[in-house]
Amino acid sequence: MKPRPPAKKKTARGFTIVEVMMAAIVMAFAITTAITTMQRAFLALDTARNLTQANQIMQSEIERLRLKDWTTVNAYSATATAVTIDSSYTNNAFIGSRFTLTRVATDVAGHPLSGMKQVTFTISWNSYDRRTLSRSLTVYYGQNGLYDYFYNQT
Repeated sequence: MKPRPPAKKKTARGFTIVEVMMAAIVMAFAITTAITTMQRAFLALDTARNLTQANQIMQSEIERLRLKDWTTVNAYSATATAVTIDSSYTNNAFIGSRFTLTRVATDVAGHPLSGMKQVTFTISWNSYDRRTLSRSLTVYYGQNGLYDYFYNQT
């Protein structure tokens, strides 16, 4: 019998330092990109929530305005006037005093006896990244109702 040849010595081979550094750089890029994307997503989510809340607050004020009589609405100022937001909103810790609401009421067609007011509500707040954002809603209020106003103007 022939003797066996001596077994080859196996060498343990690993990653070089350059390969490890490149892998770490790629991983750092991936993590940085993910964190930036998440921050932008949280900003978009915050903006969407605030827009929804702002619209609900303004719609609530418009509905409250519809219940007022002409004398009250006609006495509204043509300059921006602060409006107290309903306590059902301000009692919420998320909203609190974060939003500010103003109202401007002007005569339609510039004539004080026209029997029609244009009322604009503007709400503003600070966003997640501390930018001031605002939205406005405009409604028309007729002395004898909106349809009566248009009917009698022809």
